[in-house]
Amino acid sequence: MLLDFETTKNKFNTKIFENSRYDLIRKMSESPERYTGNFRSTLPKDKLIQNISQSQEINFGDAMELLIEDIFCLYEYTSLEKRYTIRNGDVLSYDQLFSLNNRIIFIEQKVRDDHDSTKKKGQVDNFKQKLDHLIDLGYSKESISSYMYFIDDAFKKNKNYYNNKLIELSNEGFNCKVVYGEELFKKENILDGWSNGVVAFLKQWRENLPGTPELNFDLSPEATFNELKNLKVGQLIKLLKNNEIINNYFPLIFPNKTTLEFLLEDCKKLILDDQTSRREKKKQEELKLLLESAIVSYWVASRRSLEISLSLNSIATVNPKLLRM
Repeated sequence: MLLDFETTKNKFNTKIFENSRYDLIRKMSESPERYTGNFRSTLPKDKLIQNISQSQEINFGDAMELLIEDIFCLYEYTSLEKRYTIRNGDVLSYDQLFSLNNRIIFIEQKVRDDHDSTKKKGQVDNFKQKLDHLIDLGYSKESISSYMYFIDDAFKKNKNYYNNKLIELSNEGFNCKVVYGEELFKKENILDGWSNGVVAFLKQWRENLPGTPELNFDLSPEATFNELKNLKVGQLIKLLKNNEIINNYFPLIFPNKTTLEFLLEDCKKLILDDQTSRREKKKQEELKLLLESAIVSYWVASRRSLEISLSLNSIATVNPKLLRM
């Protein structure tokens, strides 16, 4: 393998799995209606697993950018600045941007070529915008090698469309290619980059992948607290005002309430802190009441469930036939 496995694995896992708790709570606070109501086919537990798994799939694409960047840098490519604020104030982000021997290598990278008709057009427009920006930065068309790159070569849904569009850009003087899987590394003469880099790492990494995402955030309450305290107070307040979220989802993700208690203690400290502004204290006081209410509410619910369970056990002990009546 070209890369040190442990170092690369740590970077990869951090990108994919870190902040997953923060992402979930943020999404729940921003769009609670996507998790509640009768018009859905999934139970709360299944909805949480689906949400976390989808988030990790998206993060996998970001992790692959790190992996391919590291491989290119092994072959003396220099990674360039990737984020730019353009004239209208928007931020333009390159997936990969390198220099090598007076060449600029720009790679628009995606995991799969499976976009629908709307997204594939946006993909080309975005690619063209970045090429034009490189010209604005002072690079000549002749010095730029650009690739629309799809990692998984099993998916080539829009290959003909992308080829035709990039031929149009080539007619304007740009050097553009659509490439899949190993083709990128062959074009750049990085012959071991695919088999001994990308494929070798992913094969070993997948051997110890976790299974179903862990839903109990209280298993590591300090780590969860450190992620969640980055949320805006207003987001937490909005979430805690939704009783359906508290009743159906909190018992799954905060079954021991330890994380909520950490948040509550932090809230109390901020209220007592002289450095906290009056406006912020008012928000923290509202948050404090909501956290206390949430902790008590499903403590009572769980206690009632336990009492019912104990009562049923008692009835079964006295007369098992009563349970079947």
